[in-house]
This record gives sequence, C-alpha cells and structure tokens, in this order.
Amino acid sequence: MNSRIRKFFSYYRPYLRLFIADMVCAIVASAAILAIPLCIRYITTNLLEVGSESALHQIYMMSLLMFGFIVLHAICHSFIDYQGHKMGALMERDMRSELFAHYQKLSFKFYNDHKTGQLVTRISNDTLQLAELYHHGPEDLVIYSVTLVGAFIILFNINVSLALIAFFFIPIMSFYGFYTAKKMYTALKKSSDRIGRCNAQVEDTLGGIRVVQSFTNEELEKKKFTHENNHFLESRLEGYKAETTFYDGLTTLTQLMTLSIVIFGAVSIVKGSLDLADLLTFLLYITILVEPIVRIGNSIRLYQEGVARFHRFMEILEVEPDIQEAPKAKDLTQVRGEIEFTAVSFKYKEEYDHALKNISLKINAGEYIALVGLSGVGKTTLCSLIPRFYDVSSGNICIDGQEIKNVTLKSLRKNIGFVQQDIYLFAGTVLENIRYGKPNATEEEIVIAAKQANAHDFIAQLPNGYFTDVGQRGIKLSGGQKQRISIARVFLKDPPIVIFDEATSALDNENEKAIQDSLEKLLKNRTTLVIAHRLSTIKKAQRILVLTENGIEEQGTHEQLLALNGLYAHLNTL
Repeated sequence: MNSRIRKFFSYYRPYLRLFIADMVCAIVASAAILAIPLCIRYITTNLLEVGSESALHQIYMMSLLMFGFIVLHAICHSFIDYQGHKMGALMERDMRSELFAHYQKLSFKFYNDHKTGQLVTRISNDTLQLAELYHHGPEDLVIYSVTLVGAFIILFNINVSLALIAFFFIPIMSFYGFYTAKKMYTALKKSSDRIGRCNAQVEDTLGGIRVVQSFTNEELEKKKFTHENNHFLESRLEGYKAETTFYDGLTTLTQLMTLSIVIFGAVSIVKGSLDLADLLTFLLYITILVEPIVRIGNSIRLYQEGVARFHRFMEILEVEPDIQEAPKAKDLTQVRGEIEFTAVSFKYKEEYDHALKNISLKINAGEYIALVGLSGVGKTTLCSLIPRFYDVSSGNICIDGQEIKNVTLKSLRKNIGFVQQDIYLFAGTVLENIRYGKPNATEEEIVIAAKQANAHDFIAQLPNGYFTDVGQRGIKLSGGQKQRISIARVFLKDPPIVIFDEATSALDNENEKAIQDSLEKLLKNRTTLVIAHRLSTIKKAQRILVLTENGIEEQGTHEQLLALNGLYAHLNTL
C-alpha cells in the first residue's frame, strides 16, 4: 500500500512548480473571499452611522478594496480553472502513456485472460477520473480548509454563541457524510466494473459482427448486451440513490444550521447582545461556510471514485510481464537461423494439460521445415515459443547456439518474420500497413515488397492505389488481399527466420500458386517454418514434421513420409 501511495504522488513531481502555484492561488482566492464580508462589516458598523464626507470617502475606498479582492479572486480562480485543469490533463496523459507502454510489454497469456473492452476502459475512463482527483483533490482541500478555518476564526470573533451553533452542525455533517460516502463508494466501484463488462460485450459483438449476422444471432447478442446493460443500470441506480441520500442529507443539515443561526441571531438582537451589522456579517460568512460544506460531498465522491480508479489503474500496472529479459541480455546479431529445441514443454496455465511436452528438435540454418498435424496438437504454439510470445515451461530454445531468454526481445523478434493465421491490418492505408514491416522504408521498397508478395496488381486497381484506406481491421479488403498485404510486410522486413501460420489459407488456387512462387524466392537462404493444413502447400519442404499430442511422430520429405504409409500418408488422404 505504501508503494501505491508513493506512486500516486509521483505523478505530481514533473509539475511541482505548477502545483505549488495552483495551491498558492487557491489560498489567495479563499483569503480574498473571506476578506469581503469584513469590509462590508466595517462599512455597516463604522461608517453608515457617521454620515460625513469622510465616511463617504472611506466607503468609496472600501468599495475599491472589495473590488480589488474580487479581481484578485477572479485572477486566481482563472489560474486554478485553466492551469489546474492543464496540470490534471498532463498527469492524465502521463498515466495513459505509462499504462499503454505497459500494455505493450504484457504477453499473449495476459491478453488471453482479459477482455479488450475492459482494458480500454482502464486507459480511458479511469485515467480521466483520476485527472479530476489529481487536480481538484488537493485544490479543494486547500480552498475548503482555508475557508472553513478562516470563517470560524472570524465567526468566533464576532459572536461566540452563534459560532458554537454553527460549529455544532459540523461534526454531525461530517459523520453523516462519511457514513453515506461509504455506500456511494461501493456503488461507484460496482458501476466502474460493470461499465467495463458492458464495453467488453460491445467490443466482442462488433468485432464479430459478420459472424453474428451470418448466423442471424442479432437477437442473441441483444439479449447478452441487455443483460450487461441492465446490470450496469442497477449499479447506476444504486449510485444515484447513494448520491441522493448523501447530497440531500447534507443540504438539509445546512439549511437547519442557517435557520438556527437566523433564529438565535434575531433573539440576540432583541436582547441587545448582537447588532444588525454583526448578524448581517455572520450570515454572509455562513453563506461562504455553507459552500465548502456542501461541496465536501462532491470532494468525497471525487476522492472515493478517484481512489477506486487508481486501484484499478495500479492492478494492471502491477502485473509483471510474463516475458522478462535477462538482466544482462545481449542483442541477437548476424543471425544465421539455426534453431534448437531441447526437451521443451509448455502449458498455457499451471493447472492446464501440456500443450507441448518434451519436444527436442534441431532446425539447420536456411532449412525449410513444415509442421503438419491435426488441429490442437500445438503447431502454432511451438512456433509462438520461438519469438517468445510465450515462455517455455521447461527446457530451452536456442538460436545460433544462444538461448533466446538471454537475448533482448527486440533483437529476437526483429530477426523473425511471423505471418499469423489471424491476419490483422491496422486502420490506415495499404502503404502504411505494408510499411509496418519496416517503418523507415521508402515507397519504392514498399512497392518492391508488394510485387514480391503478388499484391501490387490488386493494390494498383484500388481507388487510391497504395493510399487507399483499408478500414478497421482491413474490412474493405478481401481475405486473400489482406493475407497478401501481411506477406508483403514480411518481405519488407526481410528477416533471416520466417514463420508462416496457414499463410495462404485464404487464397484461391491461382493466387496461391503465385504466392508459392514468391515464397520460394523469399525463403532462399532463410530458416523457414510453415504450418499447413493443406498439404499441397508444403510438398517442397526439405523436412516435414508430423506433430501429435505425443510430440513429433514422423519426419522426412513428402515422398519419404508417403512411403512410410503412416500418419502423414493418412492426413494426405483427408
């Protein structure tokens, strides 16, 4: 908890001067407001009864002084409103950037267990609410403290009895506020969790909208969303109920305090122990006093919600990445592409069965390897271990004799090109998506890569050629077009190790042949692993590995495995 407290305050450090200036302005603004009723009291007590030219002159002078206090308050409050909010926004930006950078470090295992919609909520809604706490929290604390303490000191100097009446209500209001704020905190936390679930449902449905519509399951998705939406509504209603109890209770207590002071003040005037000027000043200060008391409710709500959001923020930030670099990790350079698995086993979770068990395999530099087998035997998993998308549970993997855990992640992945089965294109142009393979590539290099991937011709026919927008996740392109763009990215990256996971599965026979011809050029002098269900695509592989739940059952060339008349030969007939 202490580490979280230190972390919370650490975000003020880069903006300490701005924070101090904000606090100074808060103190000055509060003091200026407190001074105005004293000026009015001076006029009503000392000047109105005199009726001389000197009195008029002093009234004008006091009026100028009050005008000065108003201007001072306006200047300070303007600084607080803009510069204070600016500080909060800057801190929000820093937190959001830190969380986004942390997201980049987390492994596939983390994203297997978390919904995207909830992660988006934490980086958007949670940091936005935190910015409000960072700005308004200390600022309101200073303003309310100065106002409350200053007002009470002045009130006690005016009339002790009336000040004690006002003071009597403060602990009652504080106890009531604390008690009802606990319920409000619970409701707000529940609401934060449920809006995250609601967002996750929306993201899940919209991401799979084509599946939804193809199975005519719109009503099913509506029911699922309605369920989450109603749960969110319930939590919001609980929150509104708690807020109503909180604010209405404080407002009622404030009105009772004002009424009590008016009654006892009037009685004191009748008895001659208080004059009208003092009662007027007292009521002015009660008005000033009431505002922070009422707004304390908002401050408590802001604090409760901000703390809840900060804990949610830290829950993610404190997740240690599964994939860690060794303290003295070195860059992987001059890669030839020899890969060796030694007694490698892997589980997605400790309580799960092994996805791979005791795999030992050596792939020579420049060798073309194909992985085949039934779905679920671990072909993609095996390939995902090489760039350390996951870490082995036991055993080790070496590239050119260096254990991959001892090299930097950036240099490891820079030397591996991975075309995954689930093609992902980013929102933007065709050119931008191909350039993702090499961010500093020239347009000429991009066109060459596209030609190598047999993508140039269809790109040239698009409305704006390479500058055509592909839409969210490449929605404006066909499956085959998206796949060829993803292959072009790998051509552009030009890595010594290439992994293709069903890289031609979405292509028709004509395009598949064209891609195969291009791949043969790309794969020369590179270590290549190809995962394929369509065995026709890997006949030219130098070695084919047949993977089962028991490990590597068979290996050899296409002809050798057919001659064995074993599992590969059986798969070839399917």
